[in-house]
Amino acid sequence: MQVVTISFFRYNNWASRLEALSQMARGRFALKNVPGLEFFKMLGTGSDAGFNPKPNVDVNAILCVWPDMATAKKGLKESITHRMLRDHSCETYTIYLTPISAKGLWSGVEPLRVSEKPDANGKMAVLTRATVKLPIALKFWAEVPQIQSLVAEHPNCAFHIGMAEVPWVQQVTFSLWNDKREMTTFAHGDCPHGRAVQHVREGNWFKEELYARFNILEEEGSWEGGSPLKRLDAPKSAPETKAQPKAETSTDKAAPGKSKAPRKSKETA
Repeated sequence: MQVVTISFFRYNNWASRLEALSQMARGRFALKNVPGLEFFKMLGTGSDAGFNPKPNVDVNAILCVWPDMATAKKGLKESITHRMLRDHSCETYTIYLTPISAKGLWSGVEPLRVSEKPDANGKMAVLTRATVKLPIALKFWAEVPQIQSLVAEHPNCAFHIGMAEVPWVQQVTFSLWNDKREMTTFAHGDCPHGRAVQHVREGNWFKEELYARFNILEEEGSWEGGSPLKRLDAPKSAPETKAQPKAETSTDKAAPGKSKAPRKSKETA
């Protein structure tokens, strides 16, 4: 069973931030020598939970793909890059995942191997990755604020963050959901995100893209002082329902409307 790990690191002083920036530049060379590591990406984040292109120097992440859990555990423990970032961070969090669906390419390869079926409980992680065509970047970012606001308020989304390989044009989103149907409705239904997906398809906005869903295996550490996985178990808010129309009177106020086998590859970029 292939295992994907995403490790997040938070920094609260400039010495740590500078070390993190240094590792983003040179840590990849050390990662290339980690035994068993099939694929990796070092990712920065933006402001507003990562959905603003203005860089956030307080948070970065490393995504890694491993052949199995034992190799993942050993690799993360022995990776010099991960250790340096852990030592300089004030908070760290790693989530372990296994792919249940994957479509598309990342840096020209198919890094994910699907062998598992979705968990019956409906909980899942979702990752999207795209290289935006440069002339389209402004249109792309114009769609983002409303979508970010809606996903942040969605009762079935326990965690979400936007990341980037290269600001503005190489974007990654990651989120945790406790209901597959709600996630699918948000992603593809008649809503801002669904309409944004339609614009992407009609306008051919992306040079390269990858979409993946994962079963959640386990977590280590904490984020924002707690466990994102425990938030998945929180009671779901009742869905908002629209009131039935009623006869308007003079005292009424108007209410607002509401695959094939992958080619294994190390990171080369």
